[in-house]
Amino acid sequence: MTQLGRFEKYLIEEFFDDYRAGAMSQHTFTRRVAFITGSMAAASAAMLLVGCTPQEVPRSTDPMPTPTPTSGSATGTATGTATGTATGGAVPGAKSPLSVPEGAAGITTSTVKFPSGGTEISAYLARPEGGKPGPAVLVCHENRGLTPHIQDVARRFAKEGYAALAIDLLSREGGTASLDRDAVPGALTQAGAQRHVADFGAGFDYLQKQAFVEQGRIAMTGYCFGGGITWQSAVEMTGLKATSAFYGPAPDLDKVPSIKPAVLGVYAELDDRITGPMPQLRDALAATSVPNQLKVYPGVDHAFHNDTGERYNEQQATAAWNDTLAWFKKYV
Repeated sequence: MTQLGRFEKYLIEEFFDDYRAGAMSQHTFTRRVAFITGSMAAASAAMLLVGCTPQEVPRSTDPMPTPTPTSGSATGTATGTATGTATGGAVPGAKSPLSVPEGAAGITTSTVKFPSGGTEISAYLARPEGGKPGPAVLVCHENRGLTPHIQDVARRFAKEGYAALAIDLLSREGGTASLDRDAVPGALTQAGAQRHVADFGAGFDYLQKQAFVEQGRIAMTGYCFGGGITWQSAVEMTGLKATSAFYGPAPDLDKVPSIKPAVLGVYAELDDRITGPMPQLRDALAATSVPNQLKVYPGVDHAFHNDTGERYNEQQATAAWNDTLAWFKKYV
């Protein structure tokens, strides 16, 4: 391997940071990089490319791991029919006071399916009860796929009056829950950002056809990997009214003039890998007429919004959530 794609590099660097911080085992680090690169040899080369020194590169004589289906919902996507209501309860490990359990009063949830790229893909839909049209938001998951946490985020939006559609970007691969969780990031990168953006375009079209969505009032948000897809979608999906990208890799700067929705960027002060290049994006946005705000939240690191993770910070996660709601209220 001589080079890495944008999202491949982003994910491998993220896993390297977790490995060095002791948040990820050597075995998991190696497996995830191998799934992304396609072989153990390529994994070692990729680790070196992102700054993992020979002394740090995990030594492994294991063969290339083979993805194995998981039973049940190890990664937690909802199952059901296009009109079926999801069932469940509180999100495992959720620490946020904003968390909305499955079955909460005032909202309805289901797994829906719609066409994209000649096939049918699946998404988790949460929306307020009743048929009154209102705004909608597309939700892009992290590199872990469609998890209970992301479904929780969709319900939080529903509680605020939005129809929230969280697409499983691994629908073609059988869905997030069907994959070895270490294989999920690799499957997402191999699918490519363009496929993911196209799936959100299909999700946008799906929402536009629903009686409970007010025409033209659709936003998008995403987290980590999903933040990067949100930025890419802001470049390509001109129908979006607003976006809120949480600590995701920025689009190519020469594509920034193509952005049409009002864009909010959520950044973590300690997340040097993503926040470091942010000033260049800010300058590029300043040269356009698009409403924009890039905000750095103090004292927190990458993924601080995910309340099921170790980096969760209640104060700053709540602030970023409220800022997102205010941004959408203003521009959607």
